[in-house]
Parts: sequence; C-alpha cells; structure tokens
Amino acid sequence: MTELPKEVRQKIREGLFNGQTSGQCPGYAQANLVVLPMHYALDFLIFCQRNPKPCPLLDVTEPGNPEPKLIAPGADITCDLPKYRVYEKGELKGEFTDIKDYWTKDMMGFLLGCSFTFEKALIGAGIPVRHIEEKHNVPMYITNIECSPAGMFHGPMVVSMRPIPKEIVVRAVQVTSRFPQVHGAPVHIGDPEDIGIKDISKPDFGDMSTIYNNEVPVFWACGVTPQAVAMKVRPDVMITHAPGHMFISDKKDEDYSVL
Repeated sequence: MTELPKEVRQKIREGLFNGQTSGQCPGYAQANLVVLPMHYALDFLIFCQRNPKPCPLLDVTEPGNPEPKLIAPGADITCDLPKYRVYEKGELKGEFTDIKDYWTKDMMGFLLGCSFTFEKALIGAGIPVRHIEEKHNVPMYITNIECSPAGMFHGPMVVSMRPIPKEIVVRAVQVTSRFPQVHGAPVHIGDPEDIGIKDISKPDFGDMSTIYNNEVPVFWACGVTPQAVAMKVRPDVMITHAPGHMFISDKKDEDYSVL
C-alpha cells in the first residue's frame, strides 16, 4: 500500500528515510526548497515571478515559521526533507539531514514546483521515466540559458533530462504542458550543446541516465536553478534541498494540472 506524504515525512523526521524522492508517494506533488534570510526575500520573490519555468512558486513560509501552510499544514521544512544543502557566500558548506541549527527567526522558505510531480502522468501515458527505471537520481545540468535577473539574483537555468523515444516526444510535451506550476513543457529537445551542455554523460547534479539509440534527450527547467544562482551571486546564506531529495506535499499532482 502506498504511504501518504505525512507518513513519509514522519519517517524522514525520525531519520528512517534519507534517500532521493523520485517515485515516492506517486500522485502527490513534490517541491524544491530555498531558504533565505528575510532581507533577501523580496528580491528572490521577484526572481521567481520573472522566472516561472525554473522557479514556479507553490508556497512561501512566514518569517521564522517553518510550516508550509498552503501545501502541507503541520509540516516542518527544517526537518521534513531527506537531505539539505547549506551554501555560505556561494560555497557549499555541506549536506545535512535537518537544518534546525541554521534556522533563525528571520528565515523564510520558498517551495518551488518540481518535475517529479508530472512523472506519474508520463508513466500513465506510456512514456518511460529512465531514472525511476534505473533507480537513481535524475540528471541535471547547468545551461547557457540566462534567467531574468531580479535585484541581486541572476544566473543560469538548470535543467533536468529525460531520454524519450523519438516517436513519443510530442506526447511527452503534451503531457507535461498540463503542469505549468511544476515546470510544464520542456525548454529544449535534442542537441545538448545548443544549451551549453558539453558532455551529457557528466551531469552537474544527479546521476546519468542511459540514452538508447532511438531516444532523444528532452530537457525541462529545474528547481535546482537557485543553487546555481547561489554559487554565482554568493548570498551570505542560502539553504536548499539536496538535488533529488524533495519536500513531499499533501497536494495531489492533479491540483497543478490545467486540463
């Protein structure tokens, strides 16, 4: 029997699960996380508004309150994700299973849509999702696509890649287009060098997926983009999910479908 998001979050909180979350709680929306001090919040909010493909906002927590009230009432973003990353002045300080020691009364959490949310719909449409098949994290790449700047925030878009058989690429576009709040349609199809990816076998985040001869690499905007931005603009502190280790919300996938 499939576990409910609240049950999986409890396991995470108790230290019983710290793996990547693709395929967990199918049918429920997952979210990327960005935590920033309040003095960065307005700039980042505008950055998300200007870049809805990589940074679609699902929820924003109130200063000092770690509860994402819109998408998971009662949850706690300081301990309900399997793994976090802490960046200080753009440098990765480390990965942690909770961020309680870093949370302060002026911290705010931004929950961003995640492409894991539409994977159940892809599978239901007969479209393979290779990283689920191969039981590893989705491959993610820093591109040469520049995000629209806002205040101090600027930098390159990160994309996730899923290899799709040539004959059903259009179907994959149609399926994911139904979910604009979780990245929606792909931003690129085909030659990775066109978007600045020199070696597709070496993702910047996650793990490489097998690409067969009859398949085309298809790229979706990715909520890891703020991590690439953090490394470029170097805020005093930015806390994020570890790539692939998402927040599992109480919202259903179809809550974010437009059709």
